[in-house]
Amino acid sequence: MAKIKIKQVRSAINRPARQKATIKALGLSKMNQVVEHEATPQILGMVKKVQHLIEVVD
Repeated sequence: MAKIKIKQVRSAINRPARQKATIKALGLSKMNQVVEHEATPQILGMVKKVQHLIEVVD
């Protein structure tokens, strides 16, 4: 399965608890941190929910 790299580019401060939980579930805790995940439907759904806080890098 393909892998995707996710980078947090905006803060989760003053965001709803669900968005904070999604960021944490993706393994992100700091700004500009990059994590790599398998591109499963579950991960892609989480990425879509917080797409305004993260960016997918190559």
